[in-house]
Amino acid sequence: MTDEAPVRFELVDINMILQTLPHRFPMLLIDRVINIRTDYSGIGIKNVTFNEPPFQGHFPDRPVYPGVMMIEAMAQTAGVIGIKSVEGTEKPRAVYFLTIDKCKFRKPVLPGDTIEYHMRSIGRRKAMWWFHGDAKVNGQVVAEADVGAMLTD
Repeated sequence: MTDEAPVRFELVDINMILQTLPHRFPMLLIDRVINIRTDYSGIGIKNVTFNEPPFQGHFPDRPVYPGVMMIEAMAQTAGVIGIKSVEGTEKPRAVYFLTIDKCKFRKPVLPGDTIEYHMRSIGRRKAMWWFHGDAKVNGQVVAEADVGAMLTD
């Protein structure tokens, strides 16, 4: 059994996310981030609803939340964790995706599901961060990936 690192931020709500990330509708893909820990881990939350733009074409008769949007949401969650965790970090001018590795989609996500993006840091070099993410619905992994991003000021 492993000991979890102490929680640094219990909740980053949508208002704080808007102050932290440059993303806006329709590309802001997380609703809140919870339990940001001192080991640079945390959980992003997305409530999937049928009235979102992707469901107009993916797929109208059988709505499935796009996997690529889950990967982007993993990166956004990682961005919030990285920015909020480092003392003195101001809002970056941009957050750029660097890498996506070991990506797997395991199960479809449907309207009404709540996705939890469990992210943990696997490396950092200056303004570049790498995280492993597991997207979960009701405790089951629906997608996973290693993502890298660069924060610019």
